[in-house]
Amino acid sequence: MERSKNNSDSASASILCLGLGWFPKTPGGLERYIYELTKKLAANQDQIEVCGVGLPEAETNLPIKLTNLASPDMRIWRRLWSIRQNFRKTRLGKPDAINLHFALYSFPILDLLPKEVPVTFNFHGPWASESEQEVVEQKLSIFLKYWLIEKRTYNRCDRFIVLSKAFGKILHQKYQIPWEKIHIIPGGVDINRFQVTLSPQSCRKQLGWPLDRPILFTSRRLVYRVGVDKLLNTLATLKQRIPDVWLAIGGRGPLETQLKQQATELELNDHVKFLGFLPDDQLPIAYQAADLTVMPSQSFEGFGLAIVESLACGTPVLCTPVGGMPEILQPFSPDLITSSIEASAIAEKLEQVLLGLVPMPSREACRHYAINNFDWHKIAQDVRKVLLA
Repeated sequence: MERSKNNSDSASASILCLGLGWFPKTPGGLERYIYELTKKLAANQDQIEVCGVGLPEAETNLPIKLTNLASPDMRIWRRLWSIRQNFRKTRLGKPDAINLHFALYSFPILDLLPKEVPVTFNFHGPWASESEQEVVEQKLSIFLKYWLIEKRTYNRCDRFIVLSKAFGKILHQKYQIPWEKIHIIPGGVDINRFQVTLSPQSCRKQLGWPLDRPILFTSRRLVYRVGVDKLLNTLATLKQRIPDVWLAIGGRGPLETQLKQQATELELNDHVKFLGFLPDDQLPIAYQAADLTVMPSQSFEGFGLAIVESLACGTPVLCTPVGGMPEILQPFSPDLITSSIEASAIAEKLEQVLLGLVPMPSREACRHYAINNFDWHKIAQDVRKVLLA
């Protein structure tokens, strides 16, 4: 198990990345990761090409070549065929390194990748297992995702990057990837965009949030594994002891209607606001407006990008003991990790925090910790060393 290997030099390199969509056109944690990583690599004078699906033709002032391989509106098999055909047509030379991020879109081009170029796969999660948990699918579909697509893709790769030890264990145990091929490098945060610039009160005024209530904030894709349903149950318990508590929920997803109905049934309409999709420029303001960011994930949280974004904005974070999230908070604020994923444990910890029984780190301490450990400039250099090793 390795953090990174330092046997690449500082000379500019040609790096080919294959991902999904392009942030912010396609919002999502994986898309944001690739967007930030490739921007920082390009700033290092590396020649970067990003291939994906639904990518814009060009982007002003972006020193990155974007190659769109297919439309996201195509039926899946046509999309995969288009990826293969367009990838073949657009190859003009050999890169120094190849960086894959999504097994489904990598699968059609595996035999087209030059054998002598090192291939690194960024493992963002067990795709088949996540699909099985979030979507009702036939067993055959799950089987094909695991054996035909994921296993075959990973067998073609020379090395892997994971964002946490937790996902390193999944990659090793579930996919039989040797530890010596796995490099643990956490995700990063743009500390110039996510920073402490305004007071909580001025941020609340901008957003139209209450000025005199304790505010919790969470920004998630509204699916089962992120635990927003548990957080609503938590709030129903918490309001009995802290009647003015207020929760802002950013994000959209398939459970949005169901969660709004749950909030109504729990009589939380005066205690919760569903914000929908938060524009990218409002996200740092929302973090700064809150007293505490809450991450109630139930499974498959490989890192927890929202945690480091919130910390960079000076706002402490409470999380469940799931995936890579405790690895972020354990060295900094271990008292803000709940004892379990259950709503009762989340409610107990939130009550202690809001009543002042558990100390919260200051805005300055949160910001300092994020800068020292998760600045994208440093993270990108660690990734680059692995890609070019």
